[in-house]
Amino acid sequence: MTSTKHKVTILTMIPVVILFFVHSVAFAQTKQEQVHHLSHQVMPFGMSKTIHVFKMTDSGGVQKVLARNPKETDQILLIRQHLGHEAEMFKHGNYSDPTKLHGVNMPGIAELSADPSKVKVSYSELPEGAQIIFETKELSMVTAIHRWFGAQLSEHGADAKAE
Repeated sequence: MTSTKHKVTILTMIPVVILFFVHSVAFAQTKQEQVHHLSHQVMPFGMSKTIHVFKMTDSGGVQKVLARNPKETDQILLIRQHLGHEAEMFKHGNYSDPTKLHGVNMPGIAELSADPSKVKVSYSELPEGAQIIFETKELSMVTAIHRWFGAQLSEHGADAKAE
């Protein structure tokens, strides 16, 4: 009788488990929500307190991170610290931080990582944050930068804008 009771309990639980799984999948996060939620693992500043700005140029592009409130100097310092570090990594073809957040198949990353000598990466501070400038003379690398920026614009959603 105990065996029958366990079978009934297990059979009763199967639809509940299936319903839970379907419910979880139906309410899975969007890519933008995932990036926003996981951003603290890569970036020390608050995503909701900052804005990422991407400008595609003829020679590459400019990535800025700015504090939404210029009086939040703690956010500005964190932005500068992070972008300074990222610029140094990018100079050496190391794009591991963006791939932690966006995935290893992020558009443009393979090309940018393959030959870092083809892209000049420079960092500078801005009153409300900082920026990284990517410059190259090679069309394939300009395209890689633009693809990478486009993916970030898409995946950061409301936390980013094009300029």
